[in-house]
Amino acid sequence: MLEALGVVKIATAAQLRDLTCPGTADAATVRGGCKDLEAGGLVISAGTTSRIENGRRITEKLWSLTPAGLEAAAHALERPVKEMGGTAKAAAASGAKHALKVTETLAAFVQQPVEPTERPVARTRTVPRQAPLRRRPPGLGPLSAWSAEVTLRTGGTFTSPSRGSLRADAVFALPGAQVPLLFLEVDNGTETRAEVADKLDRYARFLARTEKNRLDGGRERPLWRTVWTAPDGGREQPHPPVAIVFTKAMGPEAMDACMRGIADLSAPVWQGDWHFGRMVGEQPDGFRSFQGRVPVVACRLDRLRADGPHGPIWWRFGRKLGGQTLIAALDNEGYYSRHAYQAREAVRRREAEEQAAARKAAADEAREASRWPCPACGKPVYPGEWAADTPGTPCYACGRAEAARQEQEREDALRVAEQEELERQRRQDGWLGWLRT
Repeated sequence: MLEALGVVKIATAAQLRDLTCPGTADAATVRGGCKDLEAGGLVISAGTTSRIENGRRITEKLWSLTPAGLEAAAHALERPVKEMGGTAKAAAASGAKHALKVTETLAAFVQQPVEPTERPVARTRTVPRQAPLRRRPPGLGPLSAWSAEVTLRTGGTFTSPSRGSLRADAVFALPGAQVPLLFLEVDNGTETRAEVADKLDRYARFLARTEKNRLDGGRERPLWRTVWTAPDGGREQPHPPVAIVFTKAMGPEAMDACMRGIADLSAPVWQGDWHFGRMVGEQPDGFRSFQGRVPVVACRLDRLRADGPHGPIWWRFGRKLGGQTLIAALDNEGYYSRHAYQAREAVRRREAEEQAAARKAAADEAREASRWPCPACGKPVYPGEWAADTPGTPCYACGRAEAARQEQEREDALRVAEQEELERQRRQDGWLGWLRT
């Protein structure tokens, strides 16, 4: 329980049970443990909260850590005490409505497996049958991979953030996981769409901050990488994602309108740059690059609690409304990615080459079908060769030879005609004709 309170800072006994030991029959075991820790000066109950259940008001104690408990939790979580934050004593005194929703959301993310507890020793031969344990869907990492109320400085330092900086409701960081880094915002319906969109803008400003790395020759690197580790995706690497979980109960149409409204107001934060490639029919085709953009996904708390963080419950801003798994929603290799566009271009080029080859083969086949043998030498003659348009026309060589022969015959005939004409004139003119010659 120390580790759980070290992460969430404030919780009811029922929430601590859900986070640590959901297999117990009820929260009495956790309450007893909290009282034991309270006696040891590690835990304190600084306030209460109430809720309506089945028409009855139920009041529960809020448990948080003392400074000594915070130090003990830091040791259990293997974190520096300076990174543990505060004890949330003031929030507990005011009812901590938002903090409790964050705790409830983290429990839905973690989905602590339900493990059977030891059966009580029966004093009779009849042992009560234990109810079957409900299987939970896979969670997103262990609770120790989460941190609540994390300051993200858009200016200043981590210890002295500038005005306008924000606090992430929670941060998931687990190097090597499918989702190694995730920022969480819990929306209780108390903020306007513009206020939520402004938070996303401040996330973008924080994630865009850089600093010079002295160990790397003064090269610039993202400031967030000085705190968290995530794979470097290269030139088109987007920023780490932000998940928004809506806890307020509302109808599907109202929820869709709420999410669309926030998406429209925050479009510069998450919308990728469009790169036009070509027109395919009447539709433009190209790809989007998400370098320097913040992927934003959203879901409802009731769906997260029922299906777990890996269920088909997420909507990625900018895509069609509909449930995707978290991995699919955060995947940028979709239809409008650079690689997908290049793959489509390769298919189009291959199809064009195949069509050109088919047209050439058809033309060659038609050409072969329309050939005829040269009447002189027997070689094949194709339509369109020199003047061979009519079947039966000789080939080029034979045609040239025939044309030369006919030309020679014409020249010979002209010479014979000239000689005959001269001879006729001599005979007609008598002895005077000799003088003309």
